[in-house]
Amino acid sequence: MLRVGIIGCGKITEVRHAPEYSENPRCEIGGFYDFVPERAQAFAEKYGGRAFESVEALIESVDAVSVCSANRAHAQNTICALEAGRHVLCEKPMATSLAECEAMVAAAKKANRLLMIGHNQRFNRAHQEARRLIQDGAIGRVLSFHTAFGHSGPENWTGTPNPWFFDKKRAAMGALADLGIHKTDLIHFLLGEPIVRVSARMTTLDKHFPDGSPITVEDNALCIYETRSGAVGQMHVSWTFYGREDNSTRIYGTTGEIRLYDDPDYSLILERRGREPMRLNPDRIQTNDDQNAGIRVSTGVIDAFVDAITLNKPTPATGEEALKAMRVIFAAEESAKTGKTISINQDE
Repeated sequence: MLRVGIIGCGKITEVRHAPEYSENPRCEIGGFYDFVPERAQAFAEKYGGRAFESVEALIESVDAVSVCSANRAHAQNTICALEAGRHVLCEKPMATSLAECEAMVAAAKKANRLLMIGHNQRFNRAHQEARRLIQDGAIGRVLSFHTAFGHSGPENWTGTPNPWFFDKKRAAMGALADLGIHKTDLIHFLLGEPIVRVSARMTTLDKHFPDGSPITVEDNALCIYETRSGAVGQMHVSWTFYGREDNSTRIYGTTGEIRLYDDPDYSLILERRGREPMRLNPDRIQTNDDQNAGIRVSTGVIDAFVDAITLNKPTPATGEEALKAMRVIFAAEESAKTGKTISINQDE
């Protein structure tokens, strides 16, 4: 039985990590750590295990850990666990600097342990089917794409008017890293090739601290991407979509297009010239509105992490793949600051 520990007891632990581990028959929760001890104790009482007084004590007592702390602590907690010989599932964004991301991958390789990042969009069945269709040439050569991820903001998801997501000292990055990393990684997954050039704009349009001052990270980001083969596309991520949440993607090829999660009845629509559309509904995508309403759809991330360790199954969401997406995110930040198009070396 795999014994797991969870570092950080916020919303992501509440709605995903703790319940999904508790439902997996091949693992048990050994304990929790949070810098607010009462939160760790509350989770231990609900899900089992114990509340630990330090990260190190928790790591020593388990076989694997989920790192669900604030962004700036991701690298430190992950590397600590890997160096102790533990497998790690780290929430996104992977870390807050490229050097930290590279150090995490290096630590996993040196320890010969699994480092997985919570890029859950790789596990949606519609995305997996779309990847297969693209690989099979269903829409010809990919020319362009559009992808979006927007909702009303982390204060509504967490139920906290002043979440740590808004504080640059703890989060380092805003909507670009919170939401944009998902869609950037998804484009890599769908197209099977990396993004190598980016132009970006980041801005804070509407979010404020309780005192009325603007938050210290961006609440909107817009990126123009170019892949290695020359396909171009746009990504818009936002914390200011106050209507229906948008988590859609469209891929345009020389002979057709694939639409993902932009239709209320079908999660995948394949449209090709001269042929009837193919409409499929293999799954629904998890939304924050669902979670707030108590409707939980398994992300597949926790089960994949446990399977990779206990059954030696490969996982698509490796640290190496996450590093490629994080290079794009950091390049987008640089582009937004300098106003220049940034080229990305994805061959390192």
